[in-house]
Amino acid sequence: MEAALALAVADRPPFGAWGHTYREEWSPADLAAITVERAVQFEWDFVKFQPRASCFAEAFGSVYKPAGHRLKGPVLEKEAVPDLDAWNTLAVVNRQALDDQVESLRIVARKLGFDVPVIQTVFSPLTVAGYLVGKSSSRVVRELRKNPHLLRPALEKIAAVLVDFSRQSVSAGASGIFYAISGYASREAMPEDVYRELVLPSDLAVLEQLPHDAWFNVVHMCGSKLHFDLINGLPSQAVSWSVHNLGTPTLAQGRQISGRAVMGGLGQRKSLVYGEPREVQAEARRAVAETGGRGLLLAPGCSVPPRVRDINLAAIGTAMAA
Repeated sequence: MEAALALAVADRPPFGAWGHTYREEWSPADLAAITVERAVQFEWDFVKFQPRASCFAEAFGSVYKPAGHRLKGPVLEKEAVPDLDAWNTLAVVNRQALDDQVESLRIVARKLGFDVPVIQTVFSPLTVAGYLVGKSSSRVVRELRKNPHLLRPALEKIAAVLVDFSRQSVSAGASGIFYAISGYASREAMPEDVYRELVLPSDLAVLEQLPHDAWFNVVHMCGSKLHFDLINGLPSQAVSWSVHNLGTPTLAQGRQISGRAVMGGLGQRKSLVYGEPREVQAEARRAVAETGGRGLLLAPGCSVPPRVRDINLAAIGTAMAA
């Protein structure tokens, strides 16, 4: 891990994967147990902790319920921001939703020990805002551009909560955070200059206030047609994105642009779900060959769907052992 983050070459690249476990994620103990179980089973070198995706919206008043199915995520019952005026009164009303994720990570970090770093997932303020309106990226972007006087203060409030959550997670044993920008840093969402003006300040409000002992921070840019040059204004030790999405750089290009370690290379919705183990292994070896193994953390480009087969997750490690 240290070699990869230092853009060096070790005996092999570290590897890991992640995906939602929808039934277990409603219980801190159950989520911790299955996270540890999978990390041990597949011999991951790092763990990107996968909290309940709705927890950030729940903290601000959105109401979700379990779908009751291992393949289906939480079901929205009530959004925290049903209309434009609701941004004015945005506040934390359910701290427990976040505290549960910190407690679960604490258990995972304690059981896995120092040799397997665990990083906490933290959505960007705009990503959280998108969930607050019912996971409508178009609505939240539209309201941000038309009413920045309402949305920017709301993003500042969200950022402050995320900073506190990040600090508590590091205190609980996290080695850093996985900062996820879900689709908003793309040409499909908004022009790059608009992002820099209206959104980037809230990103920096989180990333620039992380604890100094957070040594393994990752910025994840989700989606296609990325404004990848934005990465140079987002401090971290590594960068994550899906090389399989349209309009994204290769691993080698991303490493050159960012000057940082790169995390990815595996098709989270292709080879890992629908391919055979040999396809996963071939993809892993191509990622190593392309980068020379330097500054590479082998991983999926994003969250792996829960229907992934164990044999394909295991194939990542066997490719590195060969």
